[in-house]
Amino acid sequence: MDAVDALNEIAFWLERELAPSFKVQAFRKAASAIRSLEPEELAARARDGRLKNMKGIGSRTFEVISQAVDGGVPDYLAKLRERSAKPLAEGGAELNSALRGDLHSHSNWSDGGSPIETMADTARMLGRDYLALTDHSPNLTIANGLSVKRLTEQLDVVAEINQGADGFRLLAGIEVDILENGTLDQTPAMLQQLDVVVASVHSKLRSDKRTMTKRMLGGITDPHTNVLGHCTGRLVKGSRGTRPESEFDADRVFAACAENDVAVEINSRPERQDPPDNLIQLALDAGCLFSIDSDAHAPGQLDFLQYGAERAARNGVPAERIINTWPLDRLLEWTAAGK
Repeated sequence: MDAVDALNEIAFWLERELAPSFKVQAFRKAASAIRSLEPEELAARARDGRLKNMKGIGSRTFEVISQAVDGGVPDYLAKLRERSAKPLAEGGAELNSALRGDLHSHSNWSDGGSPIETMADTARMLGRDYLALTDHSPNLTIANGLSVKRLTEQLDVVAEINQGADGFRLLAGIEVDILENGTLDQTPAMLQQLDVVVASVHSKLRSDKRTMTKRMLGGITDPHTNVLGHCTGRLVKGSRGTRPESEFDADRVFAACAENDVAVEINSRPERQDPPDNLIQLALDAGCLFSIDSDAHAPGQLDFLQYGAERAARNGVPAERIINTWPLDRLLEWTAAGK
């Protein structure tokens, strides 16, 4: 098999398992290192050992490349495929298959680990019709949030990727911070140019209920907002530890989402599982729309939609109220409606 494909597939499966980033990047870097080599040159370097001297090639990646150029499936990849054969989630398969796209993902322009092109290629490989690129806004400096200048440059990259008429669309988007005063952390003129705006709170998560409610309502009522991201900000497990839910008036927040046509995100990251089941039920009763999103920071994490679909199905969320089950034309008509 192709050695670059083998290395990238290994990285995909490791990302899907939330393996440490240094382990994943070893395979991504090795793929990048050999990408420009002709097959005959790569095979020759693997046979005589010169490949080991290339920057970015370690003992494990050398073994994978050598087995791939010999025409077989590398042993390491075969083990990962066997380990990953079963679905990530036990339920929600029917709903997961109805999802046409994903409206929350990050690239290495902010705090993701992979280039935009790799994220788009993986979404396409997973059978998605569309993927929204939603890197962070300027206020989130720890995540290398995008200024107006950088986001403008990113729009050119998105447009270039979309030049190929292959049925897949990369949507221009942002995960914009809802600032403490309830405004969005990007200029209205910039937000106007985007296909999808996910608005989230990332700071002062322990604010009192009244303060947080007022802040969230400010973001929800902004006409550019399409999706309310990970509304409680909780963390239930994982390397970052745990974090309790933010306190806010859920009845008022979800009523505002329904009134302003803002979808409530069902965040699929296993460490978030946000919102919790009781709030999904409240949002359902309030008449809200939903968006099941991966919040992927690496290509393999795009498959996390399985987790969100399982939770949505378990809570009885109808597919027609999930905006990323919609065809692209209908979705874009909806996201543009309030602007």
